[in-house]
Amino acid sequence: MACIKMDLVDLIAEKRFLGQEFLTWLWWKSEQRGGSIELAGEGDITVVFEKHMLLESGEGESSEKITCTGLQAELQEARTGLKMGKKLEQARILIGNGNYEYSLTLSGALMEFKNVRLPKTEATENDKGENPEEVEGMILERVYLFEEIIRLINALFKMFLVIRVSPEWSEELSSIRAWVEKSAFVG
Repeated sequence: MACIKMDLVDLIAEKRFLGQEFLTWLWWKSEQRGGSIELAGEGDITVVFEKHMLLESGEGESSEKITCTGLQAELQEARTGLKMGKKLEQARILIGNGNYEYSLTLSGALMEFKNVRLPKTEATENDKGENPEEVEGMILERVYLFEEIIRLINALFKMFLVIRVSPEWSEELSSIRAWVEKSAFVG
């Protein structure tokens, strides 16, 4: 039996659809309950898509990208792009958990975090620390906040994957398609 060795770049290209599907599912999921998603072990967290989305279609030289900007309610162009078969590749997302509010751009293909804005905390607001212990405390707090947003995104992705590989996916996909159809005509 021959073993086929897949190049990492080929593997990433082959699986990029999962990140794109995740972003679309997350957008749909966030709108089901007005920006609130129940996350196991966390309760409700806030997930709001805002101001910036990048959609793409095709591959290689025939690749086409569309950038949509505007307020959350004004992302009509992005919704129409989904209806036309374009894939959501990148989105600016606001995530709230308890007293913390994160803002980041999430790229679907590589699940890459860009332009991350961590929550403002007392330590980061008053970062005049000359004392090495205060500086260390501020750095540790920022590391913790980065770990938290990564953990939240991973938990949301796990939630998506559990549904994606289950028999319930066809029903979920039908609901997403109905949402795309409906929302593409809402003005």
